[in-house]
Amino acid sequence: MKQCLNHGLNGLKDDTDYLHQAESEAIKSVQSDHPCPSVIQTGYKQTEVGVIPEEWEVKRIGDLATIGAGGTPSREISTYWNGSIPWITTSQIDFNTIVEVDQFITEDGLKNSAAKLLPAGTLLMALYGQGKTRGKVGVLGVEATTNQACASISLHGAVSREFLLHFLVSRYQAIRNSSNTGSQENLNGKIVKDIPVLLPPLPEQRAIAAALSDVDALIASLDALIAKKRDLKQATMQQLLTGKQRLPGFSGEWEVRRLGDVAHIKTGGKNNEDKIEDGAYPLFVRSETVERINSYSYDCEAILVPGEGGIGSIFHYINGKFDCHQRVYKISAFNADTSGKFIFYCMKNSFHKQATRHSVKATVDSLRLPTFLEFEFVAPTLEEQTAITTVLSDMDVEINALEARRDKTKLLKQGMMQELLTGRIRLV
Repeated sequence: MKQCLNHGLNGLKDDTDYLHQAESEAIKSVQSDHPCPSVIQTGYKQTEVGVIPEEWEVKRIGDLATIGAGGTPSREISTYWNGSIPWITTSQIDFNTIVEVDQFITEDGLKNSAAKLLPAGTLLMALYGQGKTRGKVGVLGVEATTNQACASISLHGAVSREFLLHFLVSRYQAIRNSSNTGSQENLNGKIVKDIPVLLPPLPEQRAIAAALSDVDALIASLDALIAKKRDLKQATMQQLLTGKQRLPGFSGEWEVRRLGDVAHIKTGGKNNEDKIEDGAYPLFVRSETVERINSYSYDCEAILVPGEGGIGSIFHYINGKFDCHQRVYKISAFNADTSGKFIFYCMKNSFHKQATRHSVKATVDSLRLPTFLEFEFVAPTLEEQTAITTVLSDMDVEINALEARRDKTKLLKQGMMQELLTGRIRLV
């Protein structure tokens, strides 16, 4: 097992070394001697949308593309559905290349509806939809049709598809703000046509798109590496926390233990209203988000589990000063032969199944004290528990570091978009 873990960690180190080099190259790609113009400088001009380079133009989407919309074949006619033609809805548009499709229509469905067959490479924009769907863009990775809530953007003229995609991503919130008002905020074809685009010459469009695409690739690589690390950790937990695989130097039988016999369990006393931004201490509430507070009720090692929301899937561990919500269970005062961190990992590994089975069905599913008291897990000696938690904690540290780098890279991309897509920094 140890050799397997070392092999996996060494492979991940090679991956992170590569990503570190790629990140450095991405940062260098936007370094420039050109200052950000606070006044109109030589080589720049004033336009309706602000100061831009002289070679750039302000165009509308309607000047660059033909805007269309799709349609939905009648659901009442079975011969229109379950064919071979991909049919896409706004739920699949998420600043992505769309290649996986879960709904298909037939030739008859295509002919007898407003749906149109679009070539791979067509840009799509969500006109309306649930949540934050409106204004999102994507690109077709396959030939497909769409429903009427998707606007198709079929380009013509000297414009790079990749550049326009990045530009529309950067304008997401502004596009949403341009929606019709009423009972439901929507976009429509006219609004899409009127979206202004800052358009550099084609070679510069391609250079900008390449730089931003390189950062997208870096983010995707980090996401893949994080997923790989999480899978490795999950597999390791399954083996180590059940005794199926032992760390070197340990032997002997494991014991079945009951959580109520090895720890004290109670709920907190605070409410969401008690939180204070930038408070001195953590405040654990009924979500993954940890709030802050300027007072504390506890100073100890503890596991915090919400009794409502995210049933059996949210766990926090702390060893220090904190407070918690009245519907958050605090598991603490562990027996001398039991590691709180070991129980934390056991709960993450197997508590969910029991929690969902015993949750109280109401307006919001909730957990009650007996579910915690009766939770069973197997445990070795304290020394072996500590060794296991060290392995898992080290893996958590690596995952957290990768997530921090991923988030930093996303911020880097936001900065690059602000500079490159407005002409404040030039690549050619």
